[in-house]
Amino acid sequence: MNAKMQIGLALGSGSSRGWSHIGIINELSTLGIQPDIVCGTSVGAMVGAAYAAGNIEKLESWACSVTKFDVARFLDINTSFTGFVHTERFHKYLNEYIAGDQDLIEDLPKVYAAISTDLDTGREVWLQKGSVIQAVWSSMALPGLFPAIRHNNRWLVDGGLVNPVPVSVCRALGADIVIAVNLNGDIVGKRLNKTVAKNGSTVSGKLSELVKEYTSLSLFEPANIEQPPSLLDAIAASVNITQDRVTRSRLAGEPPDIVFTPKLSNIGLLELYRAKEAIEEGHKCVQRMAHEIEYVLGRTKQFKDPE
Repeated sequence: MNAKMQIGLALGSGSSRGWSHIGIINELSTLGIQPDIVCGTSVGAMVGAAYAAGNIEKLESWACSVTKFDVARFLDINTSFTGFVHTERFHKYLNEYIAGDQDLIEDLPKVYAAISTDLDTGREVWLQKGSVIQAVWSSMALPGLFPAIRHNNRWLVDGGLVNPVPVSVCRALGADIVIAVNLNGDIVGKRLNKTVAKNGSTVSGKLSELVKEYTSLSLFEPANIEQPPSLLDAIAASVNITQDRVTRSRLAGEPPDIVFTPKLSNIGLLELYRAKEAIEEGHKCVQRMAHEIEYVLGRTKQFKDPE
């Protein structure tokens, strides 16, 4: 492989399914692939930042220890009702496992960018300088869960609304080869139908008892086939539809050289406690495509056809 070739890693959005990014990064490392450019959207921005900052092992260790109780403690309602996530606890988590408040993107050992959305204009925003934490938070500000983030006189929300798999950003930052991770390839029409059919147990229903105990919420009641989906299930399904459609369009116009599509449609929006299976699927994705990866990177040996 050409020593000057720049490899970009585009880590897509996908809530709890994003833990698979960790398995993919680790498995690529076993193949000797260390991306020079890391771009991420939403959870991809978070995992990408941890990787660029050298904290991926620490993040993996925490992710694999998360329980339903831990997830419930992250949820809260503030008086202005701007989101479900307890911002102080989330900030502490980012500082401990991603980066410190003083850490800057331009000081990271790898080229890094997080993708967000300007809430007023709908335009895509690339965060390439300044606070790592603010960039990650801006990229993850999913409407309904997180409040919008004020940054350079703009209100920013989740980048998955405009660029769920940021291949274009990797290219613009100098990547010759782009490896992309699409977490939205098999989710539409599966998650909500499956959970409703299963005795009314929805994404939010599984967490309802813990959530109500620690946050006093009454918005997580399990749905049944005769009732409309709960608030969080409706948010999750809406986000899935939007990101699936945008992802298809963007990847068609800006195809990566390699794309991984983990099969994780059974993991819901808030099921962060299922990190081990998501990470394992990330490993398997890379293993399934090992020969193609070697070919794209020019590592395969060339043989003459037998005469």
